[in-house]
Amino acid sequence: MLLRLNASRWILGGLIVVCGLHAAEPEPGRPTESELSAIRTEVAAYRKKQGDKAGVPEVADKFLPIPKNGRWLTPAEAQGAFAKMHGKLEQVRWWKIGLDPTKLVHALREPAAIVSGCVRAVRAGLEGAPRSLAYAREAGDFLVWAQAQGGTGVFPFPAARGVTRDKAFEAGEKFLARAEREGRLGDVVRNGWAVDDLSDGGLQFDNGEAGTALFELYEATKDENYLTSARKSADWAAARPIARNWNYNSFSVYLLAEAYRLTGERRYLEAAIRKTLLGVNPGQLTDGPNAGRWVDAHNARPAYHYIMMRALAQLASVMPKDDAARPEILRVLTLGLKARNEEILGRGAANKDKAMEALLIVNRLFAGDVEFLRASRSAEALDALGQLASEQFRRGAAPLGPREWGIFLDYIVWREKISRRK
Repeated sequence: MLLRLNASRWILGGLIVVCGLHAAEPEPGRPTESELSAIRTEVAAYRKKQGDKAGVPEVADKFLPIPKNGRWLTPAEAQGAFAKMHGKLEQVRWWKIGLDPTKLVHALREPAAIVSGCVRAVRAGLEGAPRSLAYAREAGDFLVWAQAQGGTGVFPFPAARGVTRDKAFEAGEKFLARAEREGRLGDVVRNGWAVDDLSDGGLQFDNGEAGTALFELYEATKDENYLTSARKSADWAAARPIARNWNYNSFSVYLLAEAYRLTGERRYLEAAIRKTLLGVNPGQLTDGPNAGRWVDAHNARPAYHYIMMRALAQLASVMPKDDAARPEILRVLTLGLKARNEEILGRGAANKDKAMEALLIVNRLFAGDVEFLRASRSAEALDALGQLASEQFRRGAAPLGPREWGIFLDYIVWREKISRRK
């Protein structure tokens, strides 16, 4: 439930790929070989059943060509590029403390994206930084309020019915109807917000996006309220069982890696590693024509693919270099990046926003690892996407969402500073 890009709830055609682990609290510590073996067996059986459809997206990819002789925005062009979004933000400021969530047609991932994009614009010192920070704080305060309304630490989803035909909300309605039939609606909904997904895993999406955004806002402001809120979301994520959907788990991995980076608390790192080894990595195809993609049609889609790449990159970057699980995570990350990055270079962009976000993170975090960037073709793929976004902006378009646009402009400024130091 709770996906904007697709409302599919069951991954692997209903197969319980985590062999019942979703039904109870995860055991502490690293996965045992028996746990991993059980998951691999189920995935292998599903792959065999799928045959040549393994790793084929449920919706055919459509590729946007990379412009020939395209040029990245210069640092001078980047300076005023985020402020041009302020007018649009002013028009869409629906996040008001005290609103009725049952009437909402928006999910918390939207103000979370505003927070992240604005914070990056502030960090880069772009024009209009005070206004950007004001937008970030307003959206961040709304997220804190919504979390408090839910009362469980999770960033919840609106318990709205009949307000929109958006796929995420339609899936949410079906979930609420299920909870009502089972007599559990009172456990699931508080103050108009859905605060429990009954082990479906869908709440990890908005919780991961919002929690990460508030960690970023804390870094920018040093306001302890944002840190407290972000930690609550990370604590909730750490305690969640492994979900059937690989990308759901990756939202929590990303959040928990950030929590570890900022707090240094080992429990966040261990939770992120466990969720990765059980709930993300096993779904990747390691051979065949679609090697590097995830085996099921839903997670074979490019947006979800790069969402998982983002999480693995963040986790690998914060792990101790001698951690026994790091080589495995880097292997999955390298293979996954290479699979989709080569398509960008050969055919064009099947997804801009999440591919751009993941590649910006990868190229920044692994800037000193030339071999990794070469093997995964991440520098070349980012260069292509940067040309596309830059040329679209010059033609008057808004090429990316607020989060990705802020990260992109921040990267341009950061890259210029790095080049001056050399």
